[in-house]
Amino acid sequence: MTNSLTLVVGFDQREAISYHTFCQSVLEKASIPVRFIPLAENTLGFYNERHENISNRFVFSRFLTPYLADYQGMAVFADGDMVCQTDIAELVEMFDPHKAVQLVQHNYQTKAAKKYLNNTNVNYPRKNWSSLVIFNCAHPSNRVLTPAYIEEKDGAHLHRFGWLRDEEIGALPLEWNWLATEYEDNPKAKIVHYTLGTPCFQDYRDAAMADDWWQANARANEGLDR
Repeated sequence: MTNSLTLVVGFDQREAISYHTFCQSVLEKASIPVRFIPLAENTLGFYNERHENISNRFVFSRFLTPYLADYQGMAVFADGDMVCQTDIAELVEMFDPHKAVQLVQHNYQTKAAKKYLNNTNVNYPRKNWSSLVIFNCAHPSNRVLTPAYIEEKDGAHLHRFGWLRDEEIGALPLEWNWLATEYEDNPKAKIVHYTLGTPCFQDYRDAAMADDWWQANARANEGLDR
C-alpha cells in the first residue's frame, strides 16, 4: 500500500464550502498523508474548457487527474459534494495495478428531473461512474488523457470511459459512492455523495443524509466564533 494519497477534488466557487467540508471529512479520519489538488479553473491555465452545458466547473477537468500526477502512481478524483465517513486509506488499499480505473458502477434511473442550481438532471449510461475514480495514472491506456484530448472529446466519450476497454475498468463497492436521496439512507456508507445538491444549498439543506454533511461542516468551522 502506498504511504500517501493524491486526492484531486472538484471545486466550484458557487459551492466552495462543499470542497472545504469534504476535505475536512477526509483529513479528520485519514491515517496516511493526503495531498489535495483542487480543480479550480484559475489554476488550470494549460487547459481550455470548450464544452458547453456543464453543471459545474469540473465536469470535464476531472479527467486531467493522470496528467496532474505526471502519469505516475495512483490518484483519486472525487466530486466536491461528498462527505467521507471512513479512513481514506481503506480506498487506497483496494488499488488494483492491473486496472486503468476503479469506480462504483452505478446502474440506476434518477428520481429528479432537476438538481442543484436548476440544472437538468438527465439519465445516461454509466451515470455517476466518473464522480469518484481511482486512477492508475501510470497505466498505458491513460496516457491519452492530455489537456488537448479532454478539450476535444465529448461528454459521452469521457464520462463513459470510452478510451478504455471494459476489462480495464475495475469495480468498487457501492458504499464508496453512496448517492444520497437516489438511494436509501445508509449509515454504513463510506462516502456519501450529494449528487442532487449539497446541503449548503437551501433546497437541499434537509435532504436525505444531510446531517452527515452538516456535522462535517461544523467541524470544519470550529473556532470561528471564538
